[in-house]
Amino acid sequence: MADNNKMSREEAGRKGGEATSKNHNKDFYQDIGQKGGEATSNNHDKEFYQEIGKKGGETTSDNHDKEFYQEIGKKGGEATSDNHDKEFYQEIGKKGGQATSDNHDKEFYQEIGRKGGNSRNDND
Repeated sequence: MADNNKMSREEAGRKGGEATSKNHNKDFYQDIGQKGGEATSNNHDKEFYQEIGKKGGETTSDNHDKEFYQEIGKKGGEATSDNHDKEFYQEIGKKGGQATSDNHDKEFYQEIGRKGGNSRNDND
């Protein structure tokens, strides 16, 4: 026969969490979060983080549509724009151009030039 005076694990956990939150402030949670992150970092390798990142990305992708990604992209772009100046964009543009140049040959540029020309002609 079950003892109806005992609370479930779920209920006990909820009550414990509420009591803890009443007794501690933001700094406490930041401190334990940092300690947990450092411990996790010390105990796991690059592949661990790649795997959990992949799983998280797949779950997010399964649960959200194109508009979600457009919205978070817009917010991220606005935040970046608010926090950086013209020189920042010049520097990342230079780095991106250099990386593209290092990774592609003359035929690549001829092909994208042809596609760009065709696209322009289609829009005239």
